Amino acid sequence: MTTEIGKVSGLCLGSNVFGWTADEQASFALLDAFVDAGGTMLDTADSYMFRAEGNSGGESETIIGNWLAARPGVRDRVQIATKVGQLPVRRGLGPENVAAAAEDSLRRLRTDRIDLYYAHDDDAAVPQADYLAAFDRLVADGKVLATGASNFSADRLRSAQEIAAAEGLTRFAAVQPHYNLMERDYEAELALVAETEGLACFPYFGLAKGFLTGKYRPGADGAVDSGATSGAMASARAEGARAYLDDPRAEKVLAVLDEVADAHRVAPAAVALAWLDEQPTVAAPIASGRTTDQLARILPALTLRLAPTELAALSDASAS
Repeated sequence: MTTEIGKVSGLCLGSNVFGWTADEQASFALLDAFVDAGGTMLDTADSYMFRAEGNSGGESETIIGNWLAARPGVRDRVQIATKVGQLPVRRGLGPENVAAAAEDSLRRLRTDRIDLYYAHDDDAAVPQADYLAAFDRLVADGKVLATGASNFSADRLRSAQEIAAAEGLTRFAAVQPHYNLMERDYEAELALVAETEGLACFPYFGLAKGFLTGKYRPGADGAVDSGATSGAMASARAEGARAYLDDPRAEKVLAVLDEVADAHRVAPAAVALAWLDEQPTVAAPIASGRTTDQLARILPALTLRLAPTELAALSDASAS
């Protein structure tokens, strides 16, 4: 899909695992495999992954920066999206904080521009005109190419666009919501704003915290892969995936995913992401892998195209 930052691949590589469950060497391998397969869009944040034991934030950006430095010429082949607002030492969208956080991210990423810079969350404590002006200055200075809104309500996204238009400021070009086959609230209101405003949607949790990989099944223990993750965050993520088993749609969704995956000889995860990529306003879903084997199961989503009947079957199975 072509966006304000150019044509993006049908899958966006989430890098929240970098510096957490994937060390630098493993992260380099993931990035190499993604780009070699035709992937172009990378998603990170200054806060990734400060919650992991021993981390302070910025680890993911630092690894991506080191990878760019070690791969001459690759910077012009990828688009990098990062975010401001959740890192404890750079919390919120105060204008001075936005400017300082952008400089921090540019330094860690070892690049001269951020392709897509998100407000990681809305910040009700800061007038929208103030943080929009801060983003606008970054665009005017060439440090940011386009801006986006993550975790915004429809009303706040709409008001941000109206204020930006009225004051001649850079308008958001992208939105990043929680959206997947099991979480379809985006379609109720936010999608309409995105469509009306011409925003590119990059959904996170595209695999419903791992549930849509097919690993978690009724009657199965859904144990975490050996060595996959550790600690409280990993446990919470696994529990989040298992929670979908209580949803009355779960078995039907998994059954249709299996059927379509078998027809295309791909993993269910690739099908779930391909469905998401075909939804109105979606530019590319975000998904990650801790190992190249895990990544290989989602890479077919870069090119996989589902038949209208398959898309309809998945939509019907996941409808509330």
